[in-house]
Amino acid sequence: MRLDDTFAGAIRFSMMAALRDGVEMDFATLAHVLQANDSAVSKAIAALSEAGYVLSRKGQVGTRPRTWVRATASGARAFEAHVQALRDIVAGGGPEI
Repeated sequence: MRLDDTFAGAIRFSMMAALRDGVEMDFATLAHVLQANDSAVSKAIAALSEAGYVLSRKGQVGTRPRTWVRATASGARAFEAHVQALRDIVAGGGPEI
């Protein structure tokens, strides 16, 4: 297993953890859960989206625009592999290089 540099940032790592198991969150809830400002959340979504790890969709609730974010299947697999690589490091095995 190898570490994935896409998850090197704390916000990106935490975002993927929050979006596990098919969870979809709106932008405001995600920012609250991550305790991050809108700019940081937006940048994390853009980076993860560019990697193909999350999808975002826009819509409205009443008259207010909303953005929802969810992990893709490949994003979920990549995150699980990254977490397993971290577990291997903690266990003393280290990641494969």
